[in-house]
Amino acid sequence: MKPTPLEISFTPTDNQRLANLCGALDENLKQVETALDVTISRRGELFSLSGNSGQTKLAAQVLRDFYSQSQHHLSLEQIQLGLIEAMNLQHKAKNKDVAIDRIDDAQPASPGLLTRRSNLYGRTPRQVQYLQQIQEHDITFAIGPAGTGKTYLAVASAVDALERDLVSRLILVRPAVEAGERLGFLPGDMTQKVDPYLRPLYDALYDLMGFEKTAKQFERNTIEIAPLAFMRGRTLNQSFIILDEAQNTTPEQMKMFLTRMGLGSKAVITGDVTQIDLPKHQKSGLVEAEQILKDIRGVAFTRFLSEDVVRHPLVQRIVTAYEKHDKQARES
Repeated sequence: MKPTPLEISFTPTDNQRLANLCGALDENLKQVETALDVTISRRGELFSLSGNSGQTKLAAQVLRDFYSQSQHHLSLEQIQLGLIEAMNLQHKAKNKDVAIDRIDDAQPASPGLLTRRSNLYGRTPRQVQYLQQIQEHDITFAIGPAGTGKTYLAVASAVDALERDLVSRLILVRPAVEAGERLGFLPGDMTQKVDPYLRPLYDALYDLMGFEKTAKQFERNTIEIAPLAFMRGRTLNQSFIILDEAQNTTPEQMKMFLTRMGLGSKAVITGDVTQIDLPKHQKSGLVEAEQILKDIRGVAFTRFLSEDVVRHPLVQRIVTAYEKHDKQARES
């Protein structure tokens, strides 16, 4: 027997606010349908929600919250971030047996960061914990699936430390390992050869500092982006160092990187141990480091899960589906 559709309405009718809520060609409603696995039908100010009872209740609350913000245009990013926060709040409610309230209640207290993005904060409890650990520890590891903010929040923390004069330079490092592909010969000088591997770090910097300011910092050598192989033999003082994609380091490379830290420096190491591109016989330096350093005082670890994904709402469901598939494969 099909569950009875849940109906909500917004009165008195305000066509402009309804248009802002629904988006062009009902794009905002489609985002809600996809993220929460519900079907939404609308006639004027009346909305009919079909699907699982728990999901339709969540969708109704989401629509009410979005409507309360609809005096102005709602961007696609606002809608998707709101949906992510609502799903996180639902997960929290299930675990703690509490009632779902407003989306705003899903926003945990998070350290403030000085970046160009005024709305930047930890959007899940683990992201907040991660930001706090970066501020309180000299070495922080972040391990988890794609889209959980490991790299972006690390770069944001680095920019914040630079803006507050807590460090004198940023050094962003990646191992140049092909992601399951054979790229062959790459033309150009050394910078042009390694740029494709480091592009995600550039993207984060441009978003957090702006293109012109980032370019000036590169000119002054205040910001440096380099392949991991270039770190050997260096001692880095008063620096904020980020090692990204650390699952693709060997144990020897990881030890070499960790021993580059000089006085007044911080290091953040990020990676996803489910996406290791090393040869099959080669052990990951990130996996080994977690085993060796887990009890060392001053070293912090954050383990992100699929519910911490802060990308398109579908990414969280994709990561969860892969985790379920991998679990079934191991058990069979």
